Amino acid sequence: MIEKKKVVGKEENAILVGLVQKDQTEQQINEYLDELSFLAETAGAITIKRYTQKMKHPDSKTFLGKGKLEEIKNYIALKGNISMVIFDDELTGSQIINIEKILEIKIIDRSDLILDIFASRAKTAQAKTQVELAQYQYILPRLKGMWKHLERQGGGVGTRGPGETEIETDRRIVKDKITLLRKRLAEIDKQSFTQRKERGEFIRVALVGYTNVGKSTIMNVLSKSEVFAENKLFATLDTTTRKVVFEQTPFLLSDTVGFIRKLPHHLVESFKSTLDEVREADILLHVVDISHPKYEEQLAVVNKTLAELGSAEKPTITIFNKMDKYEQQTFDQWLEEDVKKDILRELKERWVEETKGNCVFVSATERTNLDGLRQTILNKVRDIYQIRYPYKAEFFY
Repeated sequence: MIEKKKVVGKEENAILVGLVQKDQTEQQINEYLDELSFLAETAGAITIKRYTQKMKHPDSKTFLGKGKLEEIKNYIALKGNISMVIFDDELTGSQIINIEKILEIKIIDRSDLILDIFASRAKTAQAKTQVELAQYQYILPRLKGMWKHLERQGGGVGTRGPGETEIETDRRIVKDKITLLRKRLAEIDKQSFTQRKERGEFIRVALVGYTNVGKSTIMNVLSKSEVFAENKLFATLDTTTRKVVFEQTPFLLSDTVGFIRKLPHHLVESFKSTLDEVREADILLHVVDISHPKYEEQLAVVNKTLAELGSAEKPTITIFNKMDKYEQQTFDQWLEEDVKKDILRELKERWVEETKGNCVFVSATERTNLDGLRQTILNKVRDIYQIRYPYKAEFFY
């Protein structure tokens, strides 16, 4: 078993690096680095400085140009208290090694950082297995030169083939571990599938959305339960399902892991079983943080991920959350009330048109328009009961 260490420790100082490519602007990269900074903060690191570089494509050996790396190296030497450099893009194993040789400091990329956060937040056997599988899949193509030692369970005479190099042995160990984890995950998936089948003839509703948009808060409000909610990325990894009853109409409500830009594909692959809640849902509640400056981009990322999961055509209610924060950021104290109303009306009319009427504007923390949200969900749930289980529907009115 590989000795996996936490990539970010407590209060480590970090430099963030982003590459401006092709049709991207420096403003976009700075916004992406804002998100990377939030990821770093979630993992326990403090962002000290940022660097960006315009390049048509990354350098195959060092990702950045030599001049930029020299600039970063000089800053690290000057500052003296930097412990890592975090890149917003995925690096190859050789790029990590080459950059570490130049900067003489720990180098991690976005995928490694996200995997680290997932590993720290995994609580159940299923989540822990999913994260561990994703970690080994990330490790496999980066083995060369990244470890001086591997713990070999069951090692000894006969475990290494004649003439086999250490790197080949390492690859075999990791591949064997991946196979074992996949088998273990398949067993857990069977149990989860059985549990889902035992839920009976209930309409299933799943909360989806970008990470940190307020899904767990809305889950708590709608189900009157205490699902963990925190102002950090990926506060929820494990799917939580609650039975909810609105006006004698029961349904199952599930909270799911949040999506994010550049989510490592290994994580998407290993979390497919958890995302089965999305695939098997009858209705999706797509939560959007409308106060975020890039909420439309986040909405698009989630829609793209849903399409990849084959769930883009499901009946969906878009919940524009954090309206209180949106108004605070958009309106100043001197703005006339009529102008405020016009801005809000235009905003709502636009999204009502784009979602064909399937949207609600709320503030979960301020409990604003939650009755409207409940009624919208209730109407959609009853419609599906009427079609699928007409013999049940008559009892829900």
